[in-house]
Amino acid sequence: MNNGRRKKSLNFIEQIIEDDLANGLNRDQIRFRFPPEPNGYLHVGHTKAICINFGLGEKYNAPVNLRFDDTNPEKEEQEFVDSIKQDVEWLGFKWDKELYASDYFQQLYDWAVRLIKEGKAYVDEQPSEIITEQRKNPAEPGVESPFRNRLVEESLDLFERMKNGEFEEGTMSLRAKIDMISPNMNMRDPVMYRILKRPHHRTGTDWKIYPMYDWAHGESDYLEQVSHSLCSLEFENHRPLYNWYLDQVYEEPQVAPKQREFARMNVTYMITSKRKLQRLVAEKVVTGWDDPRMPTISGMRRKGYTPTSIRNFIDKVGVAKRENLIEIQLLDFCVREDLNKVAKRVMAVVDPVKLVIENYPEGQEEWLETENNPEQENAGTREVPFSRELYIEREDFKEEANNKFFRLKLGGEVRLKSAYIIKAERVEKDENGEITTIYATYDEKSKSGSGTEESLRKVKGTLHWVSANHAIPVEIRIYDQLFTVEQPDAEKDVDFLNFVNPDSVSTIQGFAEPSLKDVAVGEPLQFQRIGYFTKDQDSNGDHLVFNRTVTLKDSYKPE
Repeated sequence: MNNGRRKKSLNFIEQIIEDDLANGLNRDQIRFRFPPEPNGYLHVGHTKAICINFGLGEKYNAPVNLRFDDTNPEKEEQEFVDSIKQDVEWLGFKWDKELYASDYFQQLYDWAVRLIKEGKAYVDEQPSEIITEQRKNPAEPGVESPFRNRLVEESLDLFERMKNGEFEEGTMSLRAKIDMISPNMNMRDPVMYRILKRPHHRTGTDWKIYPMYDWAHGESDYLEQVSHSLCSLEFENHRPLYNWYLDQVYEEPQVAPKQREFARMNVTYMITSKRKLQRLVAEKVVTGWDDPRMPTISGMRRKGYTPTSIRNFIDKVGVAKRENLIEIQLLDFCVREDLNKVAKRVMAVVDPVKLVIENYPEGQEEWLETENNPEQENAGTREVPFSRELYIEREDFKEEANNKFFRLKLGGEVRLKSAYIIKAERVEKDENGEITTIYATYDEKSKSGSGTEESLRKVKGTLHWVSANHAIPVEIRIYDQLFTVEQPDAEKDVDFLNFVNPDSVSTIQGFAEPSLKDVAVGEPLQFQRIGYFTKDQDSNGDHLVFNRTVTLKDSYKPE
């Protein structure tokens, strides 16, 4: 009996795996991998690949390798390796083995030599521009290289000399000999190796040639005995080449990796091109790769997103074969939903005006008990200081207001959160007519939780506040979308930087309860009645900085 609950249907990748198991694949042969190139920071698009691969690992109790496809020393750095590992761990995943394509450079070279000997690869002395031109287009047969049928001995000699660094960059390449009239352009004698006399972050200057991604990727999967090589949809037309390369080295009874593709994840108001993200950093549109406005995992972490919220977001997006545009409001919904469960409730005032309770004894202070999180059964309580002089939000007071204004107004009453009922009596203004101080009286028998009849009296408004004598100054950063349009890079002829939002971040000075001195960087907080925030890494000493993660409420409802 399922008590009315519907069993969650399998996505198409899970169905493929189930079919493979039914057709003889042993469960202990299932293995996945997440294979980023360490040439930048991971972004929101990568979270889908991470969650799919590691999620399947959890579902099938199968190992997942973290393999760095480090075949391009021009763009790869140890910094990116370290950040990728941190991001995957932060999302809550553990990999089985940490591996690198560079681990296999010698094996890949040896296999390339075998292909030359078998007449399936040759050294081409044409520049890359000519090779590209000879490939033509899918509707037009390609033109064979004049070196395509050179003697095996010549190619072997030249390939070894390429490896030894005897030739300059761009003068030679090793190409697979496949099919120059194939409608799939990837099969038209793809380049397997190019000369690059650049130091590698792991192998140093040992190698002067480096394998191309397509050659290294599938063979790395094979060497690691990955059963299902899952990648985004742009690699779908690379699958025939992936399989061709595997066919050249496959030996029974090894597992032959199966490449399958899923739709990329594009989110409104975000870009995920590493080249364009690099421009944002290089041109100082943002403060760095971890700027909270960036779609990088490190940026989202700094903004205050939680690993659970991101994983829930990916789960709601689902695994599909067709690409679509995901609304950023869904991501915000998932973040807000999780923060509501885990964020500690605190009091901070972002646009303060002073409130003086005239009949509260001067010099007296109380420490009032308040809940840390009513959504958590064992979240506990803490004490906040209360005194005669407080700060409240300026927008929470009006001298005159109609019956629909449930905050404080002259002659009106509100409850101060976890404290007393107060009544506004008069105001003091400066020479410009701006209110500088609100004077009020309090009902000393109305203390929250005291059990008196007055404490149970209902008033329509409840305000948050901070004791002026105990308040700590805080810098509050309010973040909005980095771009003003949903798809800033949709138009090829328009520079995406034209759509940068000039008001994507603003800074305000406020006051907070003293407990915020002790919160950790990254700890999720709810500034009551304002929004969700987190302490930023720029905080030091008495200079405390808090980033707004997301607003408190939104009208968006996921389908």
